Amino acid sequence: MANEELNKRVYVRQIKEEFNLQQIVGSDNSLNRWVIAPDINRPGLELSGYLESNDLKRVVVLGTKEYEYMSKLDPQIQRQRFEIITDSYTPCIIMSENFDELETLNSLCYEKDFPLFKYDGKTYQLIVDLVSFLSEKLGPTDNVYGVMMNIYGRGIMITGKSGIGKSELALDLINRGHMLVADDRIDVTRVHNSITCTAPSLLKRMLEIRGIGIVDVTRMFGANAYLNKCPLDFVIKLVKYDESIDTDRLNPLNDSMEILGLEIPMLTIPITEGKSLSVIIEAAVSTYLLNALGFNSNEDFKRRYREELLQKGAKQ
Repeated sequence: MANEELNKRVYVRQIKEEFNLQQIVGSDNSLNRWVIAPDINRPGLELSGYLESNDLKRVVVLGTKEYEYMSKLDPQIQRQRFEIITDSYTPCIIMSENFDELETLNSLCYEKDFPLFKYDGKTYQLIVDLVSFLSEKLGPTDNVYGVMMNIYGRGIMITGKSGIGKSELALDLINRGHMLVADDRIDVTRVHNSITCTAPSLLKRMLEIRGIGIVDVTRMFGANAYLNKCPLDFVIKLVKYDESIDTDRLNPLNDSMEILGLEIPMLTIPITEGKSLSVIIEAAVSTYLLNALGFNSNEDFKRRYREELLQKGAKQ
């Protein structure tokens, strides 16, 4: 796992295609440079001549302030400063706001076959989108076995032992209008303080039903039955009902599951034959949404119970 994380990279070519960048300088071969840091560099200090503790392994973004500052400098000084940020470790430079090109920078990039781009948009938007893109591609990853669904707009991971009925439950939920993200194996990526889930390429749109085989949910139910990826909100763990196991009926969401260092709320649901599991799952998600809005039926019940005990005590 550690080696996989170290070998993760995003090629400059991918960034160009993702953001529809206009390439000003650089050959096709220059697009084979790669990025390994999920962040960007706005080189204010480097352009002012400060060389201590600079990080040149990130994509460089030149915005309004950097452009106006460098435009006022002598071309010879410009060249000295641009030498710093066109280091062999720097993946590329993106000029936002669609400014006029700086001849000194262009000339230096031509000499080094260094990729220089223009982005027709605001600097802040480029930074937000680029950091998000790099974080998703370069963030820590793992895989979890279960079913990932989007229910009422929330990402719900359903786990449980093999054969407990996760895929059959997913089929019923899809039939009720919810969306499949992944079946059997879920690829999870940590992006900052959230988890994004998707299916491996081989399993996208596919659902395995025992006794039937592999089902393509988009062909059977339409395009609205499948979602390529979604963030994970909480986990539902299915277990076979065992009356010897005592569950906390008034505080069911007190458990969690650790995924890539984050604690994800988890609800354990004991199942028995004859229960309408899909309805129970929908109710669990609705309860989760209400709790997020500050409405907690369990706490309301506890409050009523305490009030009733106090009233009985007063009467006695």
